[in-house]
Amino acid sequence: MNEFSSVDKSVFNKALLNPSAIALIGASSNLKKNTARPLLFMKKHGFNGEIYPVNPGADRILGEKVYPSVADLPEGIEHAFVMIDSAGVESVIEQCAARKIPVVTIYSDGFGEAGPQGMQKQQQLLEKAKQLGVRLLGPNSIGSANIQTGAIISVNAVFEMDNLLKGDISLVSQSGSMMGSLMSRAVARGFGFSKTVSVGNECDISTGEIVDALVDDDSTRVILLFLETLRDTATLTKALKRARQAGKPVITYKLGRSEQGDALSQSHTGAIAGNNAAIDAYFQANGVIRVNSLETLFEIAPLVSRYAHLRPAAYAETPVRVAVITTTGGGAATVVDNLGLAGIEAVAPTTEFIGQMAARGLNIRQTPVIDLTLAATSDQYRDLLNELVKTDWCDAVLSVVGSSAQFHPQLAIKPILETFESGNANNKPLVVFLSPDAPESLKLLQAANIGAFRTPEGCADALAAFFRPVIQDTEPAATEEFVLGEDYPQTGNFNEAEANRLFAHLGIPQAASQLVSTTDLAHQVPYPLVLKVVSRDILHKTDVGGVSINIQNDQHLQEAAQSMLAKVEKNAPAALIEGLYIQQMEGRLIELMLGYRHDPLVGPTVILSTGGITAELNPDFSIRTAPVSLTEARQMINEVQYTKLIRGYRNLPEGDCEGLAQAIVNFSKLALIRKQPVAEAEINPLFIQKDKVIAVDGVIRLKD
Repeated sequence: MNEFSSVDKSVFNKALLNPSAIALIGASSNLKKNTARPLLFMKKHGFNGEIYPVNPGADRILGEKVYPSVADLPEGIEHAFVMIDSAGVESVIEQCAARKIPVVTIYSDGFGEAGPQGMQKQQQLLEKAKQLGVRLLGPNSIGSANIQTGAIISVNAVFEMDNLLKGDISLVSQSGSMMGSLMSRAVARGFGFSKTVSVGNECDISTGEIVDALVDDDSTRVILLFLETLRDTATLTKALKRARQAGKPVITYKLGRSEQGDALSQSHTGAIAGNNAAIDAYFQANGVIRVNSLETLFEIAPLVSRYAHLRPAAYAETPVRVAVITTTGGGAATVVDNLGLAGIEAVAPTTEFIGQMAARGLNIRQTPVIDLTLAATSDQYRDLLNELVKTDWCDAVLSVVGSSAQFHPQLAIKPILETFESGNANNKPLVVFLSPDAPESLKLLQAANIGAFRTPEGCADALAAFFRPVIQDTEPAATEEFVLGEDYPQTGNFNEAEANRLFAHLGIPQAASQLVSTTDLAHQVPYPLVLKVVSRDILHKTDVGGVSINIQNDQHLQEAAQSMLAKVEKNAPAALIEGLYIQQMEGRLIELMLGYRHDPLVGPTVILSTGGITAELNPDFSIRTAPVSLTEARQMINEVQYTKLIRGYRNLPEGDCEGLAQAIVNFSKLALIRKQPVAEAEINPLFIQKDKVIAVDGVIRLKD
């Protein structure tokens, strides 16, 4: 919980998710109003706890005694839902504190979402709650619900449905309206819920705290997050770690890019791997499964909960292989096409497997889709599924069911249900795509906790998300913090000499170099040389003519220096020139870029990508939250396609990949600099040679 919380964790968890005594402050006697809904919903869905409506103008509502004020309430209330004008909320919080109510949800709006004045009012409310030891959900929260007990502390119209399906999925949403939309879609498909929570403005109780509470909730098995942004990532990170340890999958659908994001970036790093990529890296580092389509958010739950232990720990060198079995050629083609777009390969059976099935009485062909249309009995279909999940030539099995799913649901999916009942399907992911609109078949599959999908896009999205690797904590990354000495800049940009000196201090090999003045070019660096302008006002020297290569002798050096200074004066007249940088030319097998960026939402990130001045034109990169471990660094190398050129591709000379991995680890230690944290940094290019790596250019910018 937040560091200022004075509420015991077990008390907090119960009051938030499983309260048995609830006050409805501002409950209306007019049953057509939103503020009458929580009481209506709890009556409708069988809440057996105590309900305390508060309304100075009514005596009873739906048979419940009404209290004129919060001060008149008895003690022992765990959760209050505030539905009054924002002007009176602070006073109500004081009254709730006096009645020792630990958690208060604020439905009232007019706070942080209403602009600067509303934000100031929200901050004052939070400070008051902190002083009084009351935890706040919201403001501007549409409420929460415990579907298991019927404690519907919400005005969301979705709870007007007659039958709320109870299940083991819990949903946390930063959008109240989308929470209702998701629930209505999911319930219509046979998905049941345990808890739902709308966080509203998230001024106090955060998404991370709610996830943490759900980890301890026995009736929650899968946690869904609908996110508009990330807040309080420190708390969320701890909660996600606990979720992984507890074996509770966390699945998220997150809206677009940060409002701040890439506008802050002055480096190639931000252009190549912006805020959205950083968020992906954060989710991956913390075991969160991110989906791209809204419906997949709940559709993927059975797949993930059943097969979480089979998710990969690293990116494979080859595409994920899926064996597709179908009774509808056209339907299979649509899903195979979408699998391909997601980087997943529909793979043909091996010759050996074809012979194996022939011996069992079923003839199949060596095509990417095993088509059984009009060619197999139900028993043969089941037998084929049972054999497919035992093979080693595919990573998953996809059953595409045709029109019979719509008209004969019991018959169409009987072989699939029997395969799961046998236990064989536990060895390998087996999922289903129903080509027609077949709600009854979908409900039968859902009831058996089988991953079943209504659209080919959703099916492909789910498989791609499932096979996205889980970053394993095989060994810890560095954690020892350090502070920059006074011989480094304390604000703004480093010049290249300063940046390279810091990189060398971190353990990254450097090309031999020397800083000289613009008038005295005497140096000890052997020819051939590279000459660069030195200015903390110029981050990208090539853009202003500030680099000259392949200098062979002193005369050439003098001429190159004069020409360079003239170009820089013309192209960057306001730049302060601090000298010239003389560097020994180095050869390479390939050149890469190491980039570092302190993302405004997720914090420090590091990327490895193709290098040079064209790095942004064809992004090929891997990204992680920083600092990284050596295992993560090795994974990053394998994820960048360009590095195949130094990893034995077509017998090309191999480079020092282990030295590269160590350089990534050392570079990522920029995240450990405190007091003067780094906003952005780059080594571009980083030369990869046969037996070493060499940094030949460096950029560092400190946070403002």
